Amino acid sequence: MTRSQSQLPAQALSPARAVAGTASLRMVSQRRLWLFALLLVLLMLIFVFSLTLGSVAIPLPEIVTILTGGEPARATWTDIVLKFRLPKALTALLAGAALAVSGLQMQTLFRNPLSDPYVLGISSGASLGVALVVLASGVIAGLGSGTKMLAGLSLAGDVSIALASILGSLCVLLLVMAVARRVQSTMTLLILGLMFGYATSALVSVLLYFSIADRIQAYISWTFGSFGGVTWSQMRVMAPAILIGLLSGYLLMKPLNALLLGEIYARSMGLNVRRVRLAVIGSAAILAGIVTAFCGPIGFLGIAVPHFCRSLFATSDHRVLLPAVTIMGAILAILADLVAGMPGSQLTLPLNAVTALIGAPVVTWVILKQRNLREAFAG
Repeated sequence: MTRSQSQLPAQALSPARAVAGTASLRMVSQRRLWLFALLLVLLMLIFVFSLTLGSVAIPLPEIVTILTGGEPARATWTDIVLKFRLPKALTALLAGAALAVSGLQMQTLFRNPLSDPYVLGISSGASLGVALVVLASGVIAGLGSGTKMLAGLSLAGDVSIALASILGSLCVLLLVMAVARRVQSTMTLLILGLMFGYATSALVSVLLYFSIADRIQAYISWTFGSFGGVTWSQMRVMAPAILIGLLSGYLLMKPLNALLLGEIYARSMGLNVRRVRLAVIGSAAILAGIVTAFCGPIGFLGIAVPHFCRSLFATSDHRVLLPAVTIMGAILAILADLVAGMPGSQLTLPLNAVTALIGAPVVTWVILKQRNLREAFAG
């Protein structure tokens, strides 16, 4: 056998391997498309299902009749669905998507699998902004409405609350970023993030100390978290702000992929790392701040959803992860709201307690599974 003949099998295998690799990639793409389709169908089903459940059960055909402008069997059902359940479900959908995307952005920015707005104190900064406007200025209204602490505010008041919350989250996020440039340890950064949260919470406690009892009770109820306090007028402020934050996040997909490989590699590709970092910070601050302003500080969704999606889609590519966490965040937020609402009863659980039951096992799993968090996330 000549040398050229001995090389034929190896040469023949190269095109075969290429075809096999192409087929494998095609199968992965098809699997992801099916997963996306399944998640979208699941989201639509859960969204419609959430409109039927509550202290008063409304049949699904009646829900369809109401949404299409028809007259249901009972006139009160129209008010229940259109004034309470529909805005609540839309709020959960938008808030879940916003928190999931902001959590993914911060996990990539800090190269830290345990980063999210709640853990790093970003939500506490947003809460401080809300407290400064609501408790200090005395513009609060509708104090007897529990978690609907902001229900009586005008459009200008809603905008001021949103801006204060975004600025509060932005200040804490910039502070965390400044510390992150000097601290290399993941656990140290997380501890410092918790300290920032405690510091801002201490400032809120001082404001609460000098407030009247009704305001204190309303603010404490707000901190439990709820998707049921957003009215249609407030939705005019909340929805556009979240959509702007989500759009900016989607425009940053390629730069975020470059940051996964490190800042040195990103700069070698011609990426303006400083500008991208500021853009990510702005997007995350808007998303976390606006949700905190109108729904309270919702914990653990931002940290749990990205890990769910990485495991489900087996990728760190933001072109896949961003739409995936958007849908999954909305699904889990609506599910958490359904559980907190305890359908069929007059009781309502704190939303943060339910989201903690979802997120805490994920955090525990990440810590126990990975010995070195930074190396695991980079890989």
